[in-house]
Amino acid sequence: MTEKKVALITGASRGIGKACALELAKAGCDIVINYAGNDDAANKTVEEIKALGVDAQAFKFDVSNQTEVDESIAKIIEKFGRIDILINNAGITRDDLFIRMDSDKWNAVINTNLNSVFYVSKPVVKLMMKQRSGAIINTTSVVGLYGNAGQANYSSAKAGLVGFTKSLAKELGSRGIRVNAVAPGFIATDMTKDLGNTDEYMKLIPLKRMGQAEDVAKAVKFLALDGEYVTGQVLQVDGGLII
Repeated sequence: MTEKKVALITGASRGIGKACALELAKAGCDIVINYAGNDDAANKTVEEIKALGVDAQAFKFDVSNQTEVDESIAKIIEKFGRIDILINNAGITRDDLFIRMDSDKWNAVINTNLNSVFYVSKPVVKLMMKQRSGAIINTTSVVGLYGNAGQANYSSAKAGLVGFTKSLAKELGSRGIRVNAVAPGFIATDMTKDLGNTDEYMKLIPLKRMGQAEDVAKAVKFLALDGEYVTGQVLQVDGGLII
């Protein structure tokens, strides 16, 4: 009998992370979700996952705090014994025009969106190297590829993830570990609910709709479970926004 795969997803109590957790649970994976603050949302997500017939547990820790990350991932490994899929999804925005952006806004986004991926991936990669298998998917963004006014911090962090993804793919391929990224465009989540008039954005998108978290989750599932000869890639899930 094939052992169940275990997936760890950061920032997974809601939004894209939650959609990824549910999609992988439907495919039979046991799920570990990380979250930072909302206990109720995390517990509700765990209940929804368990209702799909797999094991699930939530771990509350700050992905930008390396000590918390190391301690929590050690507990995850102790409980589940393995991690087959890592989805680095946790992220925040602190938007402002560059001339008005202070160092707190810069550092908060870099620490949560980029440094955290180093902290979380390090112990997981060590485990995957022992397993000689694994899949890592990093959530970047189309603004990490093309930039966006008012998001110098966010764009820089997400661009850093692209370089991280490609470098790690080259380092880890010989160990049976694949590393890819998804680059969402305009996705209907809490992070984009304050965009205001979305009609202007729709004019830019050939598919003429905002994406849903489930659209990203399906791409993540492909990279995690099905794309066995795919590594070092950035899959844009943007409705054709950047053609």
